[in-house]
Amino acid sequence: MDWKVLNTEEQYQTAVKRTMAIFHVEDGTVEADELALLLVLIKDYEDKHIQIPTIDPIEVIKLKMEERGIKAKELEPIIGSKGHVSSVLSGRRELTLNTARKLRKYFNLPAELFMQL
Repeated sequence: MDWKVLNTEEQYQTAVKRTMAIFHVEDGTVEADELALLLVLIKDYEDKHIQIPTIDPIEVIKLKMEERGIKAKELEPIIGSKGHVSSVLSGRRELTLNTARKLRKYFNLPAELFMQL
């Protein structure tokens, strides 16, 4: 197929289907070149038309606390006093870079989660 810039959802879906069909091609083949082009076209379309929702780091931390059965009190050695922990978890106080680093390490979270701070 002669690929061009993807402008419609239908073109996008066709490109995605073709990408999936040839995803495991060997390097140095015509299909490998086609795959590389499709990946660029798909990324371009997604960047223009698909908005990925932002994730609230505090909600992720609360979820991790629930998963591990951790109470807010157990975060005091990591972030500070009971009042400070409460303020951070309720959103009344913003996460500082230092607090974000500590929570990222404690919960083993990706740094990208905190990039929107």
